Amino acid sequence: MGDSLCILGHHYQSDEVIDCTDIRGDSLELARKINGLKAEHIVFCGVFFMAESAAILSRPGQKIHIPDPTATCPMADMAEAGRVRKTLAMLEESGRKIVPLTYVNSSAAVKGVVGEHGGSVCTSANAKIMLDWALSQGDAVLFLPDQHLGNNTGDALGIPADQRLLLPRDVIHGDPALALNPEDAEGKKLILWPGYCPIHVEFTLDAVRAIRENEPEAKVVVHPECDPAIVRAADGAGSTTFLIKYADEAPAGSTVYIGTEENLVKRLAARHAGCKTIRPLLTALCEDMGKTTLDNLARTLQTLDSAKPVTVANEVREPAKLALERMLAVCS
Repeated sequence: MGDSLCILGHHYQSDEVIDCTDIRGDSLELARKINGLKAEHIVFCGVFFMAESAAILSRPGQKIHIPDPTATCPMADMAEAGRVRKTLAMLEESGRKIVPLTYVNSSAAVKGVVGEHGGSVCTSANAKIMLDWALSQGDAVLFLPDQHLGNNTGDALGIPADQRLLLPRDVIHGDPALALNPEDAEGKKLILWPGYCPIHVEFTLDAVRAIRENEPEAKVVVHPECDPAIVRAADGAGSTTFLIKYADEAPAGSTVYIGTEENLVKRLAARHAGCKTIRPLLTALCEDMGKTTLDNLARTLQTLDSAKPVTVANEVREPAKLALERMLAVCS
């Protein structure tokens, strides 16, 4: 199919899928590529919110496909657009301007709500830049859906703990009107949605402490979706791109433990075998990332002309695109 096809793959995909991709990267890298692609068909090997983001940023005539549309993201599913909209309305009853900032791991509908309210999107690579931007746009920021990325970014910006509020877990599944007392948010600069990544919360301080005790020369680096206590105990924290660079630049003979999805860690271990030792902090595989296989990728490629592409309704697409474009403009 030549230039009419481009296959994108997130770093957390398996080796056999990654080997089939034209472009691989983290969420920010892949988002930046979409508009510049000439391909009519773009196949996204990742989870559904990534394909939605690609569809939002795509040009007319481009078709976005995903090998398994059921590959969702549990963290993204913890923020439902209607509850986010209602929470924002309640928080703004005091007259303060609340600027929403959503991690890219969120649905197109949530991105649309964020765009409507003057907010933007961030990734783990640019969360500090985007939170700083969002704080300059209003009186407070509602950061969603990942509480840990929000808290870690708040730490990086020096936002005091007494200026933060973690919303009650009931806003995820229940009626925000019953779960939230807007008075609790008064005087708070950073309001955190109570979502989290089930993979990255598996990493523990005990695992880090065991490495410190048994291998004191080893380094530990983690993804900022981990609990802030893990991030503080590590030698570094950052996006998948940061973790890859850290492993690549580690001195020969060194040992690096990486706290993120295991497919990436295993790939880095193979890349540096014989030169340095790269190990997973703990075994952690994302089942949804694993839903993309060689078989369903092959079926997708064989049926591109007749397959129904991923689409986003215009009433959602336009404000969601605005939110994404704000991020790309700030980080250009």
